[in-house]
Amino acid sequence: MKQITSIQNPYIKTLVQLQEKAKARKQSGTFLIEGKREIELALKGNYEIETILFCPELFIQSENPNIRISEYPKIEISKKVYQKLAYRDTTEGILAIAKTKNLKLSDLQLPENPLILVLESIEKPGNIGAMLRTADAANIDAVLLANPKSDLYNPNIVRSSVGCLFTNQIASGTTEEIIAFLKEKNIDFYSATLQNSNEYHKVDYTTPTALVVGTEATGLTQKWRDESTQNIIIPMQGEIDSMNVSVAAAILLFEAKRQRGF
Repeated sequence: MKQITSIQNPYIKTLVQLQEKAKARKQSGTFLIEGKREIELALKGNYEIETILFCPELFIQSENPNIRISEYPKIEISKKVYQKLAYRDTTEGILAIAKTKNLKLSDLQLPENPLILVLESIEKPGNIGAMLRTADAANIDAVLLANPKSDLYNPNIVRSSVGCLFTNQIASGTTEEIIAFLKEKNIDFYSATLQNSNEYHKVDYTTPTALVVGTEATGLTQKWRDESTQNIIIPMQGEIDSMNVSVAAAILLFEAKRQRGF
């Protein structure tokens, strides 16, 4: 078995670039997954694992029999190397190099009455991760990224989604492409915005539905506002006129689930 003990190893330097640079991930078509649970979820989500890296000092196979490192090409790394690559403070001694997916709208498999979350131009990886976690909790059918500003395989997204990056159907496209896709599929879409809006709980989400949220700073672009089936708003009772986008998305999704009888 190959062993690497130096953080100056050229291969390790390449992996550091995967952690730190979206360009490196795009060029190689690969990214790093850290942690037992996240790797297991990636496998369930049909992500292809290229290589497993593990640190014998930290990794205990018996704690997670679903990750059998003998099934994959593997490299034994030192604790120093692992700590150089690991993104979290609490480490488990295992990393995987996985292939990215193409995220095409045409690859989505939707039921007859889908519930979808659309995220337009969300910049903060932590917010994206939180909404992927909520999407998994609500067991919705897809998350669509419109005009994405952050690389989906950013380690902050992987971490903050606690692996729910791998449990959701995700596709990406421009705002125009996603609107055209929703219309083609006869999916009504409801844009969360202050302008010309109805209170969110007064709208029927029991038919094919997409809920659309944008950035906290600027909100949704005009095209979503103009072409929406209905603009919706969460009434504020305090001094501010908006809330964190991940919180807003959770409120909207679980109202839709409530109407559908969960």
